[in-house]
Amino acid sequence: MTTLQEPPAATRAGVRPRVVGRTGLYALLLANAVVVAVFFVQAGFASNTLIVLGRLTGLYGSLLMAFQLLLVARLPWFDRRIGMDRLTSWHRWTGFSVLWLLLAHAVFIVFGYAQSSSLDPVNQLVDLAETVEGVLRAITALAIIIVVGVVSARSARRRLAYETWHFIHLYTYVAVVLAFTHQVAAGTTFASSSAAKTYWYAVWGVALAAVFTGRLVLPLWRNLRHRLRVTAVVPENDNVVSVYITGRDLDRLPARAGQFFLWRFLTKDRWWQANPFSLSAAPDGRTLRLTAKRAGDGSAALRHLKVGTRVFAEGPYGAFTTLHRTRPDAVLIAGGVGVTPIRALLEELHGHAVVIYRVATDQDAVLYDELRDLAHAKGAELHLVTGPAVPDRLAPGELARLVPDVAGRDVYLCGPPPMMNAVLGSLRALDVPKAQIHFERFSLAG
Repeated sequence: MTTLQEPPAATRAGVRPRVVGRTGLYALLLANAVVVAVFFVQAGFASNTLIVLGRLTGLYGSLLMAFQLLLVARLPWFDRRIGMDRLTSWHRWTGFSVLWLLLAHAVFIVFGYAQSSSLDPVNQLVDLAETVEGVLRAITALAIIIVVGVVSARSARRRLAYETWHFIHLYTYVAVVLAFTHQVAAGTTFASSSAAKTYWYAVWGVALAAVFTGRLVLPLWRNLRHRLRVTAVVPENDNVVSVYITGRDLDRLPARAGQFFLWRFLTKDRWWQANPFSLSAAPDGRTLRLTAKRAGDGSAALRHLKVGTRVFAEGPYGAFTTLHRTRPDAVLIAGGVGVTPIRALLEELHGHAVVIYRVATDQDAVLYDELRDLAHAKGAELHLVTGPAVPDRLAPGELARLVPDVAGRDVYLCGPPPMMNAVLGSLRALDVPKAQIHFERFSLAG
């Protein structure tokens, strides 16, 4: 008899963890927006409408900049409930909002002061930079944000190596410091009362502390505690390799099936490069395993790792876990090497599961023997779907034939973007509720 895994308490009560996390972020941002508006009104209005608009856009640009830091702080509570892919996407769009707000702030302020003086806008900007403390720092911060915004556009991002883009992106922290010091030196609302000062110091302090904790302190502490190292390197086929890793007290590492780490293997030629790979087996408290397909220099180098190599791992990250289950039964759909988190999830899941593995040929079915044995042991159905992308073998009719009750199950989906988009379309056509569909865009975590 199969034992069903009981959904988490939040799910039983009708409140999904992702909704809790998302609502918490929205509520936090809205509450702070109201507080900023209150302090803005209390500080009084300038006689020039453009200057009023400039101050208001500057304040909300600063608030969103602090919020943007929170989104990428990699705090475990938010990451487990929302997922790094969604947080990163929100961070990106928030970044563009910050850019436009700060550009509007600069334009309104310059034209507003120019309207009240005999100077043209260009000379007015020069005058402000020369005579008002903090303005030159603000101009420098805005220039950095513009550069980061340009290289973050999709067309530019595709042309840059990840390491180059990431290095440029780090200058955002310089812009944050410069923008804050400008706010301290020249911000009318900031200086309007001790309460306003305390509030803004708290906002920036919390944002920077979150980044410092989530991206530096927590990874350093976990790696010092667990002291990870490679114990085995096993080729799965000519293009895929599995790496086994062990360490101390791994039973206390809060990793779950479906999650991923940013792995840094401390060799002389690769110690500086971090690669995101999902766990390909459920954590058992003794060993972690990743399985990667050769797709670049980082993944290709895994085959040549030596046993004993020290590992620095950031994570675990991701919301692609059983925490978000809403139904006792599940469908697990994998495409290509996207089978790695699916295989790990199958190991952890209870209840009846249907596993669909989509590949071009039988030879591409990485970890298939493990998946078959695991499915047999768990009483799960396993379907290996092979063939070219056209015709679509996971179209609504085919998917309904493989899983007639798909609308009554949780669906976990991982694979290449085209395959995922096609399956998501099929699930919508089959009226599978959105709350039951779980996936993450593993462009940084596959």
